[in-house]
Amino acid sequence: MQNQLFQLKFTSKSLARQSRKCEKEQKKQIRLMKKAIQKGNQEGARIYAENSIRQKNQAMSLLKLSSRIDGVASKIQTALTMKKLTRSMKGVVGNMSKAMEQMNVVEMTSVMDKFEQQFDDLGIMSETMGESMDQSISTPNEEVDLLIQQVSEEHGLSIQGQMKSVPTTSKNMEEEKIENNEDSILERLNKLKN
Repeated sequence: MQNQLFQLKFTSKSLARQSRKCEKEQKKQIRLMKKAIQKGNQEGARIYAENSIRQKNQAMSLLKLSSRIDGVASKIQTALTMKKLTRSMKGVVGNMSKAMEQMNVVEMTSVMDKFEQQFDDLGIMSETMGESMDQSISTPNEEVDLLIQQVSEEHGLSIQGQMKSVPTTSKNMEEEKIENNEDSILERLNKLKN
């Protein structure tokens, strides 16, 4: 069972690495799109924008798959933990019986606190996995137009030809929100692993 757990964790990390590669490629496509806009090549800019959106969606898909595999690994880890917990609970029950015979309230409280902490940790793991699965991806056509418009505005470039007018949102704010969410999830998972 430990071997399968290792393989799942390895696969999850590999998918996360691939996701980061897609993010780098997305940024490269944005730079190419900017150059195409500067040269007045709207068709090229549109192709680079589509490539950028495709890379972004692929990065998100790989990240979601990584998260799902982490979820499976978590369930296996929980099963192993529950096996250990069952053994531990036998010891707790034995200790409680001894404590009740002696009516040592301090020792009983200590044993119960330890028992409750183990269940709190399992709850945090489940909540973290649920949050990471709730991310969504918007429609590519709107994203393509929005991305072209944002890059043009950020770099003071004029867009030749008519583009659909789309509401503007700050790309930096979106990225910061996603990064903060990912950082929060990773921080909580690292705390649980330690």
